Amino acid sequence: MDLSYTPEEEEFRARLREWLAKVLPGLPPKPSPDDWPGRRAYDLGWQRMLYDAGYAGLHWPADAGGRGATPTQHLIFLEETEKAGAPYVGANFVGLLHAGPTIAAEGSAGQRARWLPPVLRGEEVWCQGFSEPDAGSDLAALRTRARRDGDDYVVNGSKIWTSHAEVADWCELLVRTDAKAPKHRGISWLAMPMDAPGITVRPLRTLAGSTEFAEVFLDDVRVPVANRVGEENDGWRVTMVTLSFERGTAFVGEVVACRRVLGELAREARKNGRWDDAVLRRRLGRLNAEFRALWRLTQWNVSESERSGGVPGVGGSVFKLRYSRARQDLYDAAADVLGPEALDLDSRWTLDRLSSLSYTIAAGTSQIQRNIVAERILGLPKGR
Repeated sequence: MDLSYTPEEEEFRARLREWLAKVLPGLPPKPSPDDWPGRRAYDLGWQRMLYDAGYAGLHWPADAGGRGATPTQHLIFLEETEKAGAPYVGANFVGLLHAGPTIAAEGSAGQRARWLPPVLRGEEVWCQGFSEPDAGSDLAALRTRARRDGDDYVVNGSKIWTSHAEVADWCELLVRTDAKAPKHRGISWLAMPMDAPGITVRPLRTLAGSTEFAEVFLDDVRVPVANRVGEENDGWRVTMVTLSFERGTAFVGEVVACRRVLGELAREARKNGRWDDAVLRRRLGRLNAEFRALWRLTQWNVSESERSGGVPGVGGSVFKLRYSRARQDLYDAAADVLGPEALDLDSRWTLDRLSSLSYTIAAGTSQIQRNIVAERILGLPKGR
């Protein structure tokens, strides 16, 4: 892996910086965290600006509507937009970072033509319907059933922790299409329209007070068979593609954000006198090394995925496992630097610290990631 930048890549960085400096001052104020229709409109508006400027789906393949940029250009884009304080993908998270890439990798030509352009143009939002109340960390233990009825599947069951369900147009949905098959083999991956009759969405309020997750109840919901991505009962393999994107590249921008936050903490420590504490300085120094290493690991993972056809490998589990812990360590350190301010429930530091607690669960628990690393990278036998 070559970590140096070519003249062409530095030119790309300069053009991007110039564009960000021009457009960011004109953005409208961010809506209230509880205003989900407003947040959807804000996030889709930013996505449309990226699309019009040629930056939407930068790393997506050209035949999927993207720009076909190099992995390095993609990382430059993430680095520069975060440094400039550009909006995060927000409600576009699922569609842009793993549902869309999955359809690009596994969908038919018709599916790619139908679903990918609206994601890139900022016209449609996706949510993720994977987790279930009784399945715990064992995703393959899902019970939501899909019965074939002519050209439709009739779906019954429920999902939990469904990201952005209340504002989504589509759901990447895992269903069991063969109840008699081994649990990893009787699953299918469907694209479910969220306005279909029989869908009930109930928002869930998190510890941080936000409602970006929801319970979703499915009662005789009809989903066209044409909306199945991949073959019937081959959904577990397709799901592994989705999870590879979710764990391997979806958190890339957040590593840059954490490095920015660490810089803020160091400056605050110098201002409030905490910098005189040698133990704290060592702690911040270790975190700096941790996030620099994670950024290098990100570069390696993205480069590796390019060589393997665009789908990240199991190295994403190494990244996800370590990043989850490092993010929690970062906000624990923030509490030491900020003192009583870190207990203010209206402070962004407090909300971010509470949010960090979920990262060892989201996108696959740390226990699951350790199993993947042990079995698929280290070659250890499966536990019994």
